[in-house]
Amino acid sequence: MTDANARPARTPLSRHDLVIVIPALNEALRIRDVVEGALAECPRVLVVDDGSDDGTADRIADLPVTVLRHPQRMGKGASLRDGFAEALRMGARAVISMDGDGQHSPGDIPRLLAAANRYPDHIVIGARLRRRSQQPLYRRLANEFADWGIAWGTGYQLADSQSGQRLYPAAVAALTEVPGEDFVFEAQILISAAQQLGTRCVSVPIESRYKSVHADEEFRPSHFKPLRDFSRITSHVVLGVLRRGGLGAMYRLVRAHPALIDDPSGEFASPPPAALPTRAR
Repeated sequence: MTDANARPARTPLSRHDLVIVIPALNEALRIRDVVEGALAECPRVLVVDDGSDDGTADRIADLPVTVLRHPQRMGKGASLRDGFAEALRMGARAVISMDGDGQHSPGDIPRLLAAANRYPDHIVIGARLRRRSQQPLYRRLANEFADWGIAWGTGYQLADSQSGQRLYPAAVAALTEVPGEDFVFEAQILISAAQQLGTRCVSVPIESRYKSVHADEEFRPSHFKPLRDFSRITSHVVLGVLRRGGLGAMYRLVRAHPALIDDPSGEFASPPPAALPTRAR
C-alpha cells in the first residue's frame, strides 16, 4: 500500500540542471581556460563581467556562454546577485559559482555535484583542505578566523567559509534579503540561508592553488585584500549577532554542529550530521 503522506522521491541533480556563474573583473589572463574547463563539465555557463577594462569579454566572445556586462565595477556581491537571478531565469535547479582567475579547478565540479546529491538542499563548498599547509600562512590563519566568526551567524561550524567555489540550491540562490556587498555577500548568504531556510553547508575537500606553490601556472593578484575585507566581514557578522542577541544559545548551537565534510576517501573524517532547527536562532 502506498503511504499517501510519503514525499515523492527527489530527482537527482545532473550537469544539465546546473548553471555555472563566474564573476569576472579583469580576468583576461585566465578567463578563457576557466570557461573552457567549465563548459567541459556543464553546458550552461554564465560570465558576469564586472566592468573589466582589459578585454576579458573579448577573450571568450567565440565561446557558447552567456555574458552579462556591468558598465562599471559594482563588486562581487552585485555580480553574484545578477548571475543568480539570470541562472534561475535559465531554469537552474542549482547554481555553481567559481572565480574567473583560475584558482578553482573546473574538474572539481562533478565532486560538488555528487555531494549535493548525497546532501540534498545543502550549500556545497569546495573547501581548500588538501595541501592546505601550502597556503600562505596569513591566508590560512585569516580563513580559520573567518570560519569561526561566520559560525556565530549560521549556528554551525564550517570548513573554508571563504572559498568562492560553491554549489547553491535554487532556493538559496533565490534569496533576495541578503545584505552586504563585495566579499561580505558571500559570507552573508551562508548566514541568511541558515536563518531563513535552515540550510546548512557541506564541504568537499579540494586543493589549494596558489602561484607560489604551482609555479607553472600564472594567477593575477587577488582582488581579496585580507586586512580590508576580513575587517568588513567580521564587523558585519559581529554586528548581526549582537543585534539578534542570545549569544549563549548560539554558542551552544555552534558547538553542537561541527563542520560537515563529504569525503568518500575517508581522509577528512566528519561526524554524522545533526539536524539544525528549521530556522537557526
